[in-house]
Amino acid sequence: MRALVVDHSDAGPIRFADVDEPVPSAGEALVEIRHIGLNFGELNYVHQWPAGAVHGHDAAGVVVRAASDGLGPPAGTRVAVGMAPHAWAERVAVSPASLGTVPEGVDLADAAALGIAGVTAFRVLRKRSLLARNVLVTGASGGVGHFAVQLAALAGARVTALVGSPERAAGLRELGADRVLTDLAETGNRFDLVLDTVGGPLVAQAWSSLAEGGTLHLVGYSSGQDTTFPSGALFGFGEPRSIATYGDRSGTARGVPRHCVAPCHGRETSSLSRRFRSALGQTPGAYVTQWRIDLASVRLRDTDESVESISGAVGYGSPHAFSRAFRRVRGTAPGEYRSLLRK
Repeated sequence: MRALVVDHSDAGPIRFADVDEPVPSAGEALVEIRHIGLNFGELNYVHQWPAGAVHGHDAAGVVVRAASDGLGPPAGTRVAVGMAPHAWAERVAVSPASLGTVPEGVDLADAAALGIAGVTAFRVLRKRSLLARNVLVTGASGGVGHFAVQLAALAGARVTALVGSPERAAGLRELGADRVLTDLAETGNRFDLVLDTVGGPLVAQAWSSLAEGGTLHLVGYSSGQDTTFPSGALFGFGEPRSIATYGDRSGTARGVPRHCVAPCHGRETSSLSRRFRSALGQTPGAYVTQWRIDLASVRLRDTDESVESISGAVGYGSPHAFSRAFRRVRGTAPGEYRSLLRK
């Protein structure tokens, strides 16, 4: 079969070649590839792969043979292949952990772009509630940036997209960006979460714009430049700020198991809680409570609804239970919170 393989010669970095057919293990499906997805790192860091190896991580196609152990999608399923090795070939043997079912109505050519870029943005942004938060996405015109702008906006964040030139700003407002900048100095905002794909001096700039309790997530370094923090820049008062590296190489399908989306019991409930805590750093109950209080906080800030009305709208059976949960999360009662915001 034909594949794109690594070529370290002057004719490289990749070339078409005839290679052996893949032989799936019991835990792998055989997928016929229809489209491939290209990412920044695959060509820029191709020297890290051995010559002659089938290259690429992302693709989309159709399962022609399901995994013999019974796990994963059945034959005939349209799938996206994400973060899988040796994906740029006519056929690939791949673990179900690196497969996602493509819904009807979604073109396989679009699905091929989901893998590294989409999953990277998703895994960073799901680390905390984004509702009514200020989020900065650097390198927003790139693949990860496009996904991050969309996902953050859908999660209710106020999104600032930073790009390298005005020409790169096209389409970002349509994707959900509230502001599109070419210079971070143009904003006076403090950000609760920064997703940085650029690296270099911009990391130090973004750090200085981070709000108390905020996190700067480093997911790329397209600039290729070093980062230097001015003396004293990493010292501060108030709630701690943090810098987080990405480095998540687990399968794209990792997350809450689909059979536990409905109410689970016994050992399944325990498994769900462990998986949820591993993915999001919170138990399912704590995550839902945070989401409800974030939603209520936005209503308290932006509307004149009564506390009783907001209580019911965010799913609390009684205003008393709502007020108790609100005070536990925000440290003050709902009415007092509204008054503080409007002073």
